[in-house]
Amino acid sequence: MENLGGPILLALVVGAIVGVSVFIHFVPMGLWITAYSSGVRVRFSTLFGMRFRKVDPKKIVYPMIQATKAGLSLNINELESLFLSHGNVDRVVNALVSADKAGIGLTFKQASAIDLAGRDVLEAVQFSVNPKVIQTPKVAAMAKDGIQLLALARVTIRANINRLVGGAGEETILARVGEGIVSTIGSAESHKHVLESPDMISKTVLAKGLDSGTAFEILSIDIADVDVGKNIGAQLQTDQAEADKRIAQAKAEERRALAVAIEQEQKARVQEMRAKVVEAEAQIPLAIAEAFRKGNLGIMDFARYRNLQADTTMRAAIAGESSGSDQPGGGSGGLGS
Repeated sequence: MENLGGPILLALVVGAIVGVSVFIHFVPMGLWITAYSSGVRVRFSTLFGMRFRKVDPKKIVYPMIQATKAGLSLNINELESLFLSHGNVDRVVNALVSADKAGIGLTFKQASAIDLAGRDVLEAVQFSVNPKVIQTPKVAAMAKDGIQLLALARVTIRANINRLVGGAGEETILARVGEGIVSTIGSAESHKHVLESPDMISKTVLAKGLDSGTAFEILSIDIADVDVGKNIGAQLQTDQAEADKRIAQAKAEERRALAVAIEQEQKARVQEMRAKVVEAEAQIPLAIAEAFRKGNLGIMDFARYRNLQADTTMRAAIAGESSGSDQPGGGSGGLGS
């Protein structure tokens, strides 16, 4: 029996060492002592369970210590749940501490929701304490007198904790402010009124409640610069006059084309009538031949006709007229006489 005592004792010692090693691995004693000395009561079973849930105890215990030292009462299970939801525990706790020191009502549930929504909750708290100034691009608007104004505004905003989840961003604020500037300048009777009192823009725009539905609260709207742009009214009138001129030119061209078409049609009719005259004149020799056959025209009558025709041609030549154009007419006239 005495020979068996040595191996049993050795086995017990080895088992105790293994047990202590396993216990220390799954239950970090140093972390537990640190938490206990800081006033944070964490059970061994909680630390042991974190190992099995693949949660780093340091990621939970150290933020818990920070919150406790800052006077906040947090639940370690809530911190572990946030960690398992892929939230940033350190950032949430820092935000809660900052909000408590600044007197901002921020609960752990709100901070967790903001963090899980993808926003930086710590930056939001700092944004609530220190307002931010954002600047709009130059907004072009036209007063009723047709003069364009270019306005530049600076908007002072701060985060609204209660609307950070689901609230619109800075782009919406800038768009709404720009819309308000355009509306205010557009309702002014003269651009001089706006230049004399640029604060009328900020007062009018600020009174519209442009921060509704956004994650921010507008504190002030300041008009940094107002420049005079183009005379849009005169430019529009010039463009309208140019358009009217082009319309008139198009109508005149249409009338000219119609006149040319009518002229060409009349010329065609003249040519048609001339062709009929030539056709009628071609019948004269045939009529003379027919008169000879029937005995209605004698040799002396024909001789007098030829003499009259020659006399008419000579007179036309002396007068400078073309014998080719007047000869048929003269011949028909001589025959009639």
